[in-house]
Amino acid sequence: MFEFVRKHTKVMMFLMFLMIIPAFVLVGVDGFKNVNAGGEAVATVGNYKITQGEWDAAHKDEVDRLRATTPNLDAKMLDSPEARYITLERLVRDRVLSHAVEDSRLSTSDARLARELQLSPTIAALRRPDGTIDIERYRQLAANQGMTPDGFEARVRSQLSQRQVEAGLVSTAFSPADLAEVSLNAFYERRDVQLARFNSADYTAKINPSDAEIEAYYQANPGQFQASELASIEYVVLDLDTVKKSIVLNDADLKTYYEQNVGRLSGKEERRASHILINAPKDMLADDRKKARERAIALLEQVRKAPDAFADIARKNSQDTGSAPSGGDLDYFGQGAMVKPFEDAAFALKKGDISDVVETDFGFHVIKVTDIKSPKSRSFEELRPVIESDLKTQQAQRKFAETAEAFTNGVYEQSDSLKPIAERLKLDVKTASDLQRTALPGGKGVLTNPKLLAAIFSPDSLEKKRNTEAIEIAVNQLAAARITQYTAARTRSLTEVRTNVKDRLVAAQSAEMAKKEGVEKLALWKATAPSNLPASVVLTREGAQIVPAQVLDAVLLADTTSLPVWVGVDMGAQGYAVARVNKVMSRGAPVPATAEQERKQYAQWVANAENQAYYKMLTERFKVQIKANRPPRTAVGQQSITE
Repeated sequence: MFEFVRKHTKVMMFLMFLMIIPAFVLVGVDGFKNVNAGGEAVATVGNYKITQGEWDAAHKDEVDRLRATTPNLDAKMLDSPEARYITLERLVRDRVLSHAVEDSRLSTSDARLARELQLSPTIAALRRPDGTIDIERYRQLAANQGMTPDGFEARVRSQLSQRQVEAGLVSTAFSPADLAEVSLNAFYERRDVQLARFNSADYTAKINPSDAEIEAYYQANPGQFQASELASIEYVVLDLDTVKKSIVLNDADLKTYYEQNVGRLSGKEERRASHILINAPKDMLADDRKKARERAIALLEQVRKAPDAFADIARKNSQDTGSAPSGGDLDYFGQGAMVKPFEDAAFALKKGDISDVVETDFGFHVIKVTDIKSPKSRSFEELRPVIESDLKTQQAQRKFAETAEAFTNGVYEQSDSLKPIAERLKLDVKTASDLQRTALPGGKGVLTNPKLLAAIFSPDSLEKKRNTEAIEIAVNQLAAARITQYTAARTRSLTEVRTNVKDRLVAAQSAEMAKKEGVEKLALWKATAPSNLPASVVLTREGAQIVPAQVLDAVLLADTTSLPVWVGVDMGAQGYAVARVNKVMSRGAPVPATAEQERKQYAQWVANAENQAYYKMLTERFKVQIKANRPPRTAVGQQSITE
């Protein structure tokens, strides 16, 4: 077959030409471009299209990030239509700001990018003890986000440029003091109110639902009585400790390592020194700094003429208040304990030697080494456990990548069982039962990892009982699992949840009864103006609240053109409230510190409002269209009647 193709290349090319040209005619070039474009556009920003595929991928990344940072977050909330729509709005906002960056010709310099990365806590966690970045872990960080290091840095650069778009507006926003005062006084206005509450709990004893009512409530609300899906699994974990166990060392390697590292393993050399310090911070004037150096040189000449008087001279002249009273003695210290110029000088001296003048960020020092404590050389047998641990760790780190590749390939190639790879790599096959799709609050360990849980409950794993792919749980730690038994989510039977159904029904009927009486009383009191209402209270947004938030909002939003005014508030499951607003009172003058803090907060509100208005203007300029339907807002469980 292949020999025929090779000998008749021109004929095959002609046939391919005849097949491809009609396809272009029928589908068009754009059709071929869009084959893998991720589906239809769900939003457009100018000529840029955000596809369904891009939206799905962005939301998956967002869910993975949230699950990683907050493992106990409810998965249903993350996968809700509202959460998905928020992700789409974020994608649109990012694209709008990117257009604004291009439109304004903004850019981020290499120096600004480097500074941002240095300040990032995520990058800081990758630093070695010597301050350098662990490049391999940096690549891993980028790879976990589906990017190369260059791509990761490009994204950070883009984010910094986008910040510039908004920073110019937010940083220049201001609010006049008089306007802030008027607005804040209105916001913190106080109202004298008489409040009558009809609490649901007060009606519970009056309700005794029938079996038919319980059955009807159960049938109408199946979602309230769901049993979570559960899985029993097998899983294996590959980590550095597992690889270490497989490493066998020979005595020759151990002894070679001992000979090369006995000094380091036996301990660090320590020095005891005294010093005389003449203070000269970096910001000291040049003339003053010169005088400080000259004073240090003069003292150096004194101690060299009379070395035994070093302690007395230090007591009288050193400006180190901590060590001067003890003759400048700093006690024993090892390498890394002092600033580098001081340490270099001290460890270059012999016992009894006095240094030249040494300059550090603190000033000028004259140093005398008073003792040297050399570490006692430890025998091979004493150090053998430490050497074995060090060598095994080093070799395990080198071997882990190779073992991880074998692990990854093994769980994929023999996807119907974990035993072959476990036997090959000498891993334990562990089991777990009653595993849920989301980790339980406070859970720890491998089985709380959101990526692993998502893989376990993926369609391929559920339907075909195949191994999951190898999931990276942490640095140098992989895991894979397979389902051995699965119980799908189900609606519990009425027999199982009868008590729960009755409690929920009683609560709902109690709230309804409370609301009914509250509405009736509101109508009656508006007509008769009763005199037996509870004593009045003052409601305001300042301080701790003595009423539910919905009651406070309804009272403070009530139209007080004509007083008194009646307000009815549905508090949902809590019942109903009727309020009579009698009087509006101005706010007292806050203490100066509070007033200043409030003005700053108000200025921030103004800046945010201007930023939102600016973003809205950008959406109009770049002709933003969101084609996906916005999901209906979730009911807040409350209604206000203001009359």
